[in-house]
Amino acid sequence: MRVLFAGTPQVAVASLDRLVNDGFDVVAVLTREDAPVGRKRIMTPSPVAARAAELGIEIIHANRIGAETQERIAALDADIAAIVAYGGLVPEKALGIPRLGWVNLHFSLLPAWRGAAPVQHSIMAGDDITGAVTFQLEKGLDTGPVFGTLTEAIDPSDTAGELLGRLAVSGAVLLSQTLSGLDAEALVGVPQQGEGSYAHKLTLADGRIDWSAPALAIRRRINGTTPDPGAWTELEGQRFKIGPPVPAEDIGSLAPGQVMITGGKQPRVVVGTGSHGLELAQVQPPGKKMMNAADWARGMLASGTVDEVKFA
Repeated sequence: MRVLFAGTPQVAVASLDRLVNDGFDVVAVLTREDAPVGRKRIMTPSPVAARAAELGIEIIHANRIGAETQERIAALDADIAAIVAYGGLVPEKALGIPRLGWVNLHFSLLPAWRGAAPVQHSIMAGDDITGAVTFQLEKGLDTGPVFGTLTEAIDPSDTAGELLGRLAVSGAVLLSQTLSGLDAEALVGVPQQGEGSYAHKLTLADGRIDWSAPALAIRRRINGTTPDPGAWTELEGQRFKIGPPVPAEDIGSLAPGQVMITGGKQPRVVVGTGSHGLELAQVQPPGKKMMNAADWARGMLASGTVDEVKFA
């Protein structure tokens, strides 16, 4: 089976590796163009492009699948296109170019969380179970018939990065099995059932913490936006990133946003919420790397301004 693989971020690399290792003829990789990375804004290939180069696979760089890109895809004579987090829409004209169309690996249990950030929204919503599906790409947004499904439990301590990392590995197996089943003409897509929900792409605003919300909701928002775009708050007009909090939820009673720093060799940082205090594990002050909250607390204790600390 001749396969065009479409993907861009690190989460898609496991699927590319799996298809190659399972013997599929990956004739080319479609990925987004090089993008600036880091403070120095160095133009950098996508993780999928970098891996394809290591594997010696032809790379098609395109942020949109226009007429020229469609011609290149058609010339590949691929049997099927496998798509994992490519980061762009596949136009209707391109859907029928591969003989068996496009199969998408999506990290949710469709029709739940259609869209760009399903894992993040699933954590923020407090779902107990998520998973991944393979489905036939069609004109609608993540609406096509489903070929295969796997489930994954969400631990209360899971961040989006951790959960997505597990799903990337198990989903790669599901994608390979789906392509094998389609090649053998042993799979038929099943229409999606039930009410759909939408997982919009997260922005910086989605990471802002509302300390008046209950501690559980805040924990879910922090975990769901870690590592990207990152959870954050403000202190004296400066933005502080906040890492996943300590699991315990029975700490103190403070006004929302009020910070209590305990003394001792291992100081604790507790912030008031709409329900009860929440202990922080990591804090990233402006211009610095993420640090242990206790280390940040020692600096605050040394400055003598502890009583004035309140996150906005």
